[in-house]
Amino acid sequence: MKEVWHVPDEQLPEAQDDATLTAIHDQERAGIDILSDGEIRRESYFNRFANSLEGIDLDNPAMVPNRRNVMIPVPRVIGEIRRIAPVQLHDVAFLRAHTERPIKITIPGAFTMAKLAQDEYYHDTAALISAYAAVLNDEIRDLKAAGADVIQIDEPYMQANPEAANEFGVDAINLALDGIDGPKVVHLCFGYAYVVKDKPAGYSFLPQLDACHADYISIEAAQTSLDPAILAELPSKKFLYGVLSLGTNDIETPELVAERLRCALKYVSPERIVAAPDCGMKYLSRDVAFGKLKAMVDGAALVRHEISG
Repeated sequence: MKEVWHVPDEQLPEAQDDATLTAIHDQERAGIDILSDGEIRRESYFNRFANSLEGIDLDNPAMVPNRRNVMIPVPRVIGEIRRIAPVQLHDVAFLRAHTERPIKITIPGAFTMAKLAQDEYYHDTAALISAYAAVLNDEIRDLKAAGADVIQIDEPYMQANPEAANEFGVDAINLALDGIDGPKVVHLCFGYAYVVKDKPAGYSFLPQLDACHADYISIEAAQTSLDPAILAELPSKKFLYGVLSLGTNDIETPELVAERLRCALKYVSPERIVAAPDCGMKYLSRDVAFGKLKAMVDGAALVRHEISG
């Protein structure tokens, strides 16, 4: 994965800091209320954290099918999964030092990490997930202490594996979030739009998350033309509601964003909806990503004005 960086190793930390500052600046210019660090330092949403753990063999990976049934290399679990040191602490500290707005950090969930590994040590799915959840909980506590306001767990493999998610999904989330204060989000998606062109119109695993300890469920709704009626099936949750399709370079108008929000508001009250992109904006150009974020902010403002009357 180091091949994704086009900067020499000795210059990479500074380059990542500089790119993070650009991401912060663009989000503030667009008017985003809750900022991320742009996730600049991650080769992927999964591997930066998962590959930093002890108890795994990266040099002799196993091959498992991903969500699209394509065989990919994954870590082999050969010992007790332990966290040697905080992984994303600098990410949060740097972001916190460069904005006064609330900040969010994302981290891969225990269920997804377990799916993207070959277990040769625990020989038990629940035990493997619990081990990942324990190190995840320790990491989240450090990230909160460093100033993270919002914690988001990415769990795309729950959508892709609904039967296993029914058995282990809620426990995986609850163990990871045990004792964690402040807003907590679980993100379920169908995969990056650049890679996954044809997405289903609905979730195979979603209402079950009403029982989890996360406050917000983050879902794709724009590219998939999701029927927002499903929101009513999670009466105790708030939502990061996807209003930006990342499958096109066309920039939404504020009016289109507003209409997508109005559709969701037929089923949930305004205080339970936060406008968000469908998923990560990794494959969009900077100009397109900025334009979409600005349209999201302006569209949300239209709806907010209508509600306040």
